[in-house]
Amino acid sequence: MQSGTATAAPMGVPAQRIGVPREIFPGEKRVATVPEVVEKLIKLGFKVTVETGAGDLANCSDETYRAAGADIAADAAALWQASDIVFKVRGPTTDEVALMHEGQTLISFIWPAQNPDLMQLLAAKKVTVLAIDALPRTLSRAQKMDALTSQAGVAGYRAVIEAANAFGRFFAGQITAAGKVPPAKVFIAGAGVAGLAAIGTAASLGAIVRANDTRAEVADQVVSLGGEFVKVDYEEEGSGGGGYAKVMSEGFQKAQREMYAKQAKEVDIIVTTALIPGKPAPKLITAEMVQSMKPGSVIVDMAAEQGGNCELTEPGQAVVKHGVTIVGYTDLVSRLAKQSSTLYGTNLFRLTEELCKTKDGQVFVNMEDDAIRGLTVTKDGAITWPAPAPKVAAAPPAAAKPATAPAAKKAHGHGEPSAPMPAGKLAIMFAVAAALFWLIGRNAPTAFMSHFTVFVLACFVGYMVVWNVKPALHTPLMSVTNAISSIIAIGALVQISPLMDAADRPNSLITWIAAVAIALTAINMFGGFAVTQRMLAMFRK
Repeated sequence: MQSGTATAAPMGVPAQRIGVPREIFPGEKRVATVPEVVEKLIKLGFKVTVETGAGDLANCSDETYRAAGADIAADAAALWQASDIVFKVRGPTTDEVALMHEGQTLISFIWPAQNPDLMQLLAAKKVTVLAIDALPRTLSRAQKMDALTSQAGVAGYRAVIEAANAFGRFFAGQITAAGKVPPAKVFIAGAGVAGLAAIGTAASLGAIVRANDTRAEVADQVVSLGGEFVKVDYEEEGSGGGGYAKVMSEGFQKAQREMYAKQAKEVDIIVTTALIPGKPAPKLITAEMVQSMKPGSVIVDMAAEQGGNCELTEPGQAVVKHGVTIVGYTDLVSRLAKQSSTLYGTNLFRLTEELCKTKDGQVFVNMEDDAIRGLTVTKDGAITWPAPAPKVAAAPPAAAKPATAPAAKKAHGHGEPSAPMPAGKLAIMFAVAAALFWLIGRNAPTAFMSHFTVFVLACFVGYMVVWNVKPALHTPLMSVTNAISSIIAIGALVQISPLMDAADRPNSLITWIAAVAIALTAINMFGGFAVTQRMLAMFRK
């Protein structure tokens, strides 16, 4: 393991080996990397070893790993012993910790707050551990490494699929010869990443979707995905640190329970996603609410692994109580093992890119980097969790504004009336313009003056009409294009009109040129409006 500043590895230093063991947690089908990602890791300079059978449940065979350039280890002991870096999905068991050696690096889900005993075991082994769940999610550059988000999106999608499987009707409403089928009504409790994925999936299947969250700022996201945001009749801010929700006051919780009780009576499906880091899942759906639901309704409790949001949830099971199916599966992500493994493997690859910027097959844990520091829970045996809050760059001091700034802004700001021009300056401008027109009128032919007058009027009218159209309906480029096209069309019509007499109609070249000009400008104008209409339709639901 390197320490100090990030420099290229000395000549002759062998590339580090990344090991990917088979997950032994019951029901876990994911694997920490996939063949497509193995190829990218090798291009960074690393060697990769995968335990035999590690990817079988995610449809990644040993042969596909070999084809990507990975070695295959016969068993877990051989893999752990040979690896400098280990990629895992679930945190290591006691037996797996026993296989680790000093100086090794582990990248995995750890949940240090919930697993203090595991943290002590890892520290005793003098290893460096990067907990992917400890990534500071408020850093924009950390989004590519955010495995919590990628896995939550998969879970939200799968939760709706499980609900549809347990539900006895279509999600979308239909009118058939056999009768009318009403659309399913779905309520999503919690509009985080998993909740938003569930909203989008349910809406795409044709259901009527409602959602609630303690964070009022997610309301627009709910609506954009086709849902209706149901607000609790109680004013309190619910945003917590790191993009999570916080524990709300008793007054808010009482108002929230009343709203949930009302929704439970009306909807067919409830999907709960509420979790607070380091705490048991809050109980949102009581036994009384379940009893009030219509027979055949479904509850999918995505927080079942942390105790569940429903009082009647049985973790890992789908049970029927009071005529309501309560799905408490704890392996929703594993039920889409190929997809979730691909996303997770890509997250770990992006993290590896940050750890190996020199692309020499050597990782460097830079404790000065806010993202890496947040991930690192043990460093060479020393427990470094929790990490300090990421540094926030100080805002630059505001520049001193001149005393006349407000007046200038009012005079020249967008949408504000301009200051009146001084009378003397206005008189001079009119005098110059009048002299210019007198000179042109004195020396130019009569025909030129008539055309010039039409041109000036067309420019003025075009400006007044086009620039008063709302930008939402008319892009600036299209405005200018249509103004020019209008001038061309008017000019062509002026040329055609005196030539439409019987004497001049047969072989007039000007007539044909003007007709072509009108045709082309008409195509441009109407085509522009058609394209704009299609663009606006993309934003309509």
